[in-house]
Amino acid sequence: MILEDIKKILEAEVIVGDELLSRNIKMACGCDLMSDVLSFVKSGSLLLTGLTNPQVVRTAEMADLAAVCFVRGKRPDRETIELAKSKDIPLLMTHLLLFESCGRLHLKGLSGCSENVKQH
Repeated sequence: MILEDIKKILEAEVIVGDELLSRNIKMACGCDLMSDVLSFVKSGSLLLTGLTNPQVVRTAEMADLAAVCFVRGKRPDRETIELAKSKDIPLLMTHLLLFESCGRLHLKGLSGCSENVKQH
C-alpha cells in the first residue's frame, strides 16, 4: 500500500514528506514502546504512535521504517520535525485513536508485523 492511500484512510495530515507519499508501505505496527519497535517492527513498516519526541524518529531510522503516523491529534515539536526532514522519514498526523487507525488499515488490507512472522 502506498503512503498516499494510508493518508486518505486515516484522514491524516502530512507534517513532513509530501514528496514521499508514493513510498510503499509493507506493513504497520501500533506501538508506544520504542524498545518494542526495535524488537518487533520490520523494515519498511509504518509506525503508528502517540509519542512525538525525537526518539521516535531516531528509532524509525534505526529500524529502517518507511514512515511514522502520530495518532490522537498529537503533533511533534520542531526538533522532531527537523530530524525527520533530515532523515527523509515522512511524518503524518491523524486525529484517530491508535486502535481505530490500526483497524482501518488492517481492514483495507495492510498487514501487521506479526502476520509476517513464520510460525514454528
